[in-house]
Amino acid sequence: MAKKALITGVTGQDGSYLADFLLSLGYEVYGMVRRTSTVRYERIQHIQHQLHLMQGDMGDLSSLITVISEVEPDEIYNLAAQSFVPTSWNQPVFTGDITGLGVTRILDAVRTVNPKIRFYQASSSEMFGKVREVPQTENTPFYPRSPYGVAKVYGHWITVNYRESYDLYACSGILFNHESPRRGLEFVTRKTTYHVAKIKLGLADEIRIGNTDAQRDWGFAGDYVRAMWLMLQQDVPDDYVIATGETHSVERLLEVAFEHVGLNWRDYAIQDPRFMRPAEVDLLVGDYSKAGKALGWEPEVNFEQLIAMMVEADLKKLQDDPQSAI
Repeated sequence: MAKKALITGVTGQDGSYLADFLLSLGYEVYGMVRRTSTVRYERIQHIQHQLHLMQGDMGDLSSLITVISEVEPDEIYNLAAQSFVPTSWNQPVFTGDITGLGVTRILDAVRTVNPKIRFYQASSSEMFGKVREVPQTENTPFYPRSPYGVAKVYGHWITVNYRESYDLYACSGILFNHESPRRGLEFVTRKTTYHVAKIKLGLADEIRIGNTDAQRDWGFAGDYVRAMWLMLQQDVPDDYVIATGETHSVERLLEVAFEHVGLNWRDYAIQDPRFMRPAEVDLLVGDYSKAGKALGWEPEVNFEQLIAMMVEADLKKLQDDPQSAI
């Protein structure tokens, strides 16, 4: 019998890579999608015929119970969230409800339907926020600096709480920034590679950017979903930091992306206060040694390879369909 996995947030970057990965392992993959007026399936188009899509909503406990009862999954990967940090200031209550309380709802649904289901919670390096130490480990205190970070801290601790209170197999992966050609255009990495491609093809002449000094630990989403799966294959549930252990500034991101197409970023980048955060997270860099030892996991794609991959994908996308440029 093939194992069954349910992925919430299956239409997102991580959900689509995880679905790819689990299908390659022979899983039967179910994805939960919200009923909305605009359904966006671009990231899973290539595998949609292999997926079972179920309607459910992180804001509605009864729908979660129904989906889990119908699917009867062996594993659940909770990747659904309002995941764009700047939006969390404009929609703090919605972010808290979906990204925070949504985790309680799905854990409660698991407890109600079948407490033997293995559960993965997508935690975030944004929980560290105003960092208390560098690099950050599983034991670094949290100090979130956005409503999104605060909601993720709630989701993280409620997962620990349900694990300890109800003996659930529930893990949190504290994932540092992870990117790919499937990243949303609102994120600084994809915004950069997309604009670089547009500028190279003569479709734009500038990129407006926020804080170029902010530093992040950027890895490849395809590597990180492998870590999610590994967490649920262990004998004992635990929480793990997943990162590259290297940090790069936004300025370095611009430099690498523009250099890939033979241009100097300083000729095109304009700093714009509209893209500054009310409270910035300055230096995020993760120590993944625990995951390395316990899971045998390590990143395979480095920063320069990642950015080159994203620039190439955006060049191809825009060359194939220049009318799609936004």
